[in-house]
Amino acid sequence: MTVPDLLPALPGETVGARVTRTLRDAVLRGTLPDGTRLPGHRALAAQLGVSRNTVVDALDTLTWEGFVQAAPRSGTRVVRPARPQPGAAPPLPLSDWARRALAGQVQDVAGTYAVDFRPGQPVPDLYPAAWTQALARRAAAVHHWRDAAGDALPDPLGPLETRRALAAYLNAERGAQVTPDMVMLTGGTQGALDALARAFLEPGRTAAIETPTYAGAHAALSATGATLHPVPVDDHGLIPAHLPAQATLLYATPACQYPTTATLPAARRQAVLDWAAPRGTLILEDDYAADLVHGTGQGGRAPAVMQALDPARVILLGSFSKSLAPVTRSGFLAGPPAVIQVLAGTRPLTDRAPGTLDALALADLLGSGAYARHVRRTRPVLAERHEAATHALHAHFPDWQVTPARAGLHLHVTLPPDQSAADVIGRAARGGVALGGVDGQEDTLLLAFAHLPPPRLRQGLARLARALHPPHP
Repeated sequence: MTVPDLLPALPGETVGARVTRTLRDAVLRGTLPDGTRLPGHRALAAQLGVSRNTVVDALDTLTWEGFVQAAPRSGTRVVRPARPQPGAAPPLPLSDWARRALAGQVQDVAGTYAVDFRPGQPVPDLYPAAWTQALARRAAAVHHWRDAAGDALPDPLGPLETRRALAAYLNAERGAQVTPDMVMLTGGTQGALDALARAFLEPGRTAAIETPTYAGAHAALSATGATLHPVPVDDHGLIPAHLPAQATLLYATPACQYPTTATLPAARRQAVLDWAAPRGTLILEDDYAADLVHGTGQGGRAPAVMQALDPARVILLGSFSKSLAPVTRSGFLAGPPAVIQVLAGTRPLTDRAPGTLDALALADLLGSGAYARHVRRTRPVLAERHEAATHALHAHFPDWQVTPARAGLHLHVTLPPDQSAADVIGRAARGGVALGGVDGQEDTLLLAFAHLPPPRLRQGLARLARALHPPHP
């Protein structure tokens, strides 16, 4: 019989594992048919070019797995496991939650583009070196903090050191009213939304949500089977008069409404709180882009968080993925102790505790003031790019209404009545330019600007103009 050649080695694979994988693959493919008698150990080792002991170990593994069988005076023979006949795979027994979650996914425009203006672009030239340095220091000291932790299980809320630093930062920079026991570290805002939605929503309950809004929030809330009540927004954010008669949760982005970038004024904030109090509604305040302020006024800061006005009702959510790096899985939620206790109890069903290394590096960055300095340094850079993008848009598309953004990394554009977002996005894509849109709004485009320096912004928008207004032959 012919023994198959050894398969190419996989990274880090031992010779024994490679021999085992080669023989197993040959059995599954039928190269070694059922009942085939294998050569003796020495002969098989010689044909494969390995030691006899390696072959013995490989055959022991395959015997345990059921691919070969050894019998006295009969040698070792192949046993090909029974496999189902090929055909259509049966439907997956999905839960109602999974079906709702999959239905809420937003499909983006696929492809590679010369210029990509879709929101969510990373901004690597603005990420601070202090972050990678803090990660390296903490990684080098991994044995020390492991020894200090001893046999204790990781805290589901995250390291106390980080929660102290984060509480101090939120109180100083965002005007929050937070203590370390009110903070839970997360992998980002999306994970926090999912945990809160599963803890407080179910079929028969209602969640109020801004519309338009962050698609991830809509998906997380709707996956629970709760009824979602859309609350429209205008140039000043959420409109309190359209809040429902009753709701378990309200999701809002008061500092920088996504996607319009509007800021909720003080009178509306108070109206939202007055609405929520008698109904027992918990408010999920997503502090989106609050550290990415680049507009004028208020000392270059976003207004203080709503959480400070009612810490017993408002749950503050935030993430550092946009201000540090997308690979940073450092986010937080700050809420009433009773809410934190519930989340700490349910968290072990999913990820038990947040990543310790990222959390400890974040503590260093916040505690040393390096993060606050980094945020201050990025503001003039973002302002310059925002100005370059708005000027170029006005020059190339004078009939487009571009909403200036005080914070965030994208611009909100309203198209004239004779244009549709789907058509503009499609024609731009054919010209090598990717644009973002808003689900259900055919008059709206979203255009990221922070990831490109001014010259590339101007070049990209000139390319967009050529794609949408090609010269006549």
